[in-house]
Amino acid sequence: MNQPDIHITIEATFQRESRKVIAHLIRLYADIELAEDALQDALVEALDHWTRGGIPINTGAWIMTTAKRKVIDRLRRHRALTQRLPMLVEDDISEETDPLEIPDERLRLIFTCCHPALSQEAQVALTLQLLGGISTEMVAKAFLIPLTTMEQRLVRAKRKIRDAGIPYQVPPVHLLAERLEAVLAVIYLIYNAGYVAPKGDRLIQTDLCDEAIRLARVLCELVKNQPTIGDHAELLGLLALMLLHHARHDARVDAYGEMILLENQNRALWDKPMIDEGIAILDRALLLNQHGAYQIQAAIASLHAQAPASDKTDWQQIVLLYNALAKIAPSPIVELNRAVAIAMGYGAEHGLAILESLAEDKTLMGYYLYHATTADLYRRLDRLADAKHAYERAITLCDNDRERVFLGKRLAQLA
Repeated sequence: MNQPDIHITIEATFQRESRKVIAHLIRLYADIELAEDALQDALVEALDHWTRGGIPINTGAWIMTTAKRKVIDRLRRHRALTQRLPMLVEDDISEETDPLEIPDERLRLIFTCCHPALSQEAQVALTLQLLGGISTEMVAKAFLIPLTTMEQRLVRAKRKIRDAGIPYQVPPVHLLAERLEAVLAVIYLIYNAGYVAPKGDRLIQTDLCDEAIRLARVLCELVKNQPTIGDHAELLGLLALMLLHHARHDARVDAYGEMILLENQNRALWDKPMIDEGIAILDRALLLNQHGAYQIQAAIASLHAQAPASDKTDWQQIVLLYNALAKIAPSPIVELNRAVAIAMGYGAEHGLAILESLAEDKTLMGYYLYHATTADLYRRLDRLADAKHAYERAITLCDNDRERVFLGKRLAQLA
């Protein structure tokens, strides 16, 4: 295997294994920065060792073993080995485990990152970085703050977890319910980071979507087995929402990896069993009569999933659902999506009027999809000069190569 192939293999392996390794190292050594440094050391060694000696059969086990050894090396260099020695033997670690707890290290790590001692922004940013594999630069972009500010925020959060001795565990039953809201938000953000990759030449990062769905499934089982909680309506709603979106992933790109809009997708490629499962889970959530934002979004996704064709979509019902969502969870993004639904159901001019009323919102002005959506409605109304300007702004703000290509084609079509 030549050197470029070695680099591609190493990059793919680290993309696949890094979140597992990080979660495991943090459980063993209770130090996020130490775990991250050890993982980077293992990457450097892999570049050298695999280039000279070939790729090992079990790449994940090689990275895990090497990263553990790098932790020990770092502790020795810092003359702290004797203080950490009990942590270095994994088999000697004893934990008091709730018999109802599902042993999943990444789920434990989410609850650690979402500890109430941390600010909500720190909770989300830290989990996106550690479990989502999102770079600090992209996390900063998501929060619309300078990179240096985000770097400082993440460092403070990691050190607070270490210095305050925040436990690496799923919380006890009496604290579980109050911590769920933050965890659900983080799982959904991980899913969204995979649904449209924040940066690079891929539209979708399927591994992140799969990971978010897997964590939601584990969490559903964990909560359901707690006699004081049982089924949690919004958790079920979130799982249903992700399944209904993910069922369409095979139809979202063409053979060249280019983006295909929902209205143009081949619905025969949608995963029917996944859609059926998502609808069944949503029905289970709605029976609990505890309606919330994730359930409403899942209901919207179910209407798209059940429409036999784009022009058969029940846009009026979708508008009603977005109106309800805007009441219980108002946000600029909800208004953006509501405007799209109104444009589809009642005419482009009505949707555009809502979008133009949002033009003072600083968050939306820095969001490429606002400008892409506005451009599309201008195009439909034959306001081509306005559409051109909006497409150009969207392309400038977009970091995903595939989406930029799509927007560039739409811009060229105006001519």
